[in-house]
Amino acid sequence: MKLRILTTLCLLLGITPAVAGTYDLEVGPISLDVSGQSVDGFAINGQVPAPLLRFKEGEDLTINVTNTLKVDTSIHWHGFVLPFDQDGVPGMSFPGIKPGETFTYRFKAPKAGTYWYHSHSGLQEGAGMYGPIIIEPEGREPFRYDRDHVVVLSDWHEDSPMQVFRNLKRSPDYYNGIQRTVGEFFRDAEQDGLDATISDRLDWGEMRMMPSDISDVQGYTYLMNGQNADQNWTGLFAPGERIRLRFINASAMTFFDVRIPGLKMTVVQADANNVRPVPVDEFRIAVAETYDVIVRPREDKAFTIFAETMARDGFARGTLAPREGMSGEVPDLRDPPRLTMADMDHGSMEGMDHSKMDHAAMGHGMGSMDHSKMDHAAMGHDMGAMMSGEDDDPFYAPGSGLEPDAANGGKFLSLADLRAQEPLYDERPYDREIRLRLTGNMERYMWSINGKKLSEAEPLRLQYGERVRFTFINETMMAHPMHLHGMWKIVDVGAGKWNPLKHVLTVPPNVTISADVEVDAPGQWAFHCHLMYHMAAGMFRKVIVEGGPEDTAMIDPELEKLWGMANADAVSGAHH
Repeated sequence: MKLRILTTLCLLLGITPAVAGTYDLEVGPISLDVSGQSVDGFAINGQVPAPLLRFKEGEDLTINVTNTLKVDTSIHWHGFVLPFDQDGVPGMSFPGIKPGETFTYRFKAPKAGTYWYHSHSGLQEGAGMYGPIIIEPEGREPFRYDRDHVVVLSDWHEDSPMQVFRNLKRSPDYYNGIQRTVGEFFRDAEQDGLDATISDRLDWGEMRMMPSDISDVQGYTYLMNGQNADQNWTGLFAPGERIRLRFINASAMTFFDVRIPGLKMTVVQADANNVRPVPVDEFRIAVAETYDVIVRPREDKAFTIFAETMARDGFARGTLAPREGMSGEVPDLRDPPRLTMADMDHGSMEGMDHSKMDHAAMGHGMGSMDHSKMDHAAMGHDMGAMMSGEDDDPFYAPGSGLEPDAANGGKFLSLADLRAQEPLYDERPYDREIRLRLTGNMERYMWSINGKKLSEAEPLRLQYGERVRFTFINETMMAHPMHLHGMWKIVDVGAGKWNPLKHVLTVPPNVTISADVEVDAPGQWAFHCHLMYHMAAGMFRKVIVEGGPEDTAMIDPELEKLWGMANADAVSGAHH
């Protein structure tokens, strides 16, 4: 394999590069102190995040991964279209990598873009096993920039992932440190009246839910390229340069709202797919998503990259600066959002007496937004135009407490804004629809699809060559970033052939969203919520693609056996 010297490029990104050419990665234990306390975790080549890997589009890759842990491990190439037996999901695409063993991945680098890689074994991803990947294009990019920086966002907890999961199973609000206060009660009573406020509190209590339950786990230290806010990761620029920032959310459980006060960002890529440029002031990045933006700082000053959690319990922070050692003003956290009754789906709540509720008063008349039933073209909807004015974001339930606003009152990116730069597939109708209800029981911390967790469900079977519409109906109060391995999702934003491609599609509470999948990858694939503890708790499906040019969809009985074992034991042995 042709050797490729990448050191200079990688150093420009501030992340130590891996060995070029045939790549050798080693998985091992690490002890990391980014929160004031040393915590055991997992590292690749001794680093958190793992080394930046740069490949050339279409390049034949050989990647040796050696496991020095005392437990099995794996590496999944997130967003890559590749043979299923190289996808890195233990028990599904291969047996995993045993302690002391080396597994060699061989596949072609996919199309250009920003990607990442992570463990798919146990809960190792939440303890440091993730890293960035850049695939360089064969030709020219459709946009100009002078230099780029990778910005890996992540969360780091002092409790091990296994301990976090145990605590969530014992008490789902164990890590919810943001509760409604007495002061809020009096404020709401003044605004809405005492009776309405008391009724609101009783309703939430009857549902055994909390409007402050924006994220399951708080208490994280939030990191930017492995550094906490005080360590202040810094990316350099020369005034007037166009800087491409490649944001990757490698968190276990955290959504971030990202802004750079004083700089407009132009979104040019989403999940490794080029999109028509969208100037924004702020954007939300879900777990496992990637967004590439271009900024052009013209002044000789420092700018803060501020990634505030959706729950407003903390932030990751870094700096763009002309020189090392500079820092810009760090914004204050905004008030935490609150879920509203618009975020609830009452059909999925167990033990609730709906007859006692005044649904009209609770705003239920607004209903949820079901994009799957809309013919946007016929309705003449320009979703992008809808977002340019004062209209609400059509991809949140009307009245949702999670709908974001830009801190400066400017433009906040919506899924409705995204248009493919060049369609990857011909436009054609889908052959059939599969409706997936995203379900859960928060009180027992059980997450599922169509009411069944992975161990209870049959695989989804697709036929090679068909186009399938997946319609997601979120019946829970949480947003779920749904990830299908091996195939792209063409998200229906009402733009026809310009609908964007994504590998992660976030479905907010009480919202229905559809995406078409061109079934062009034989084999068996993982399909799950990318919130790590939702995945571990059962919001997961196996997808089997039957047929195709090669009979690769044949199921290896040994892998089937391993897969069952891997899920039954999802939380054991995760920590070395």
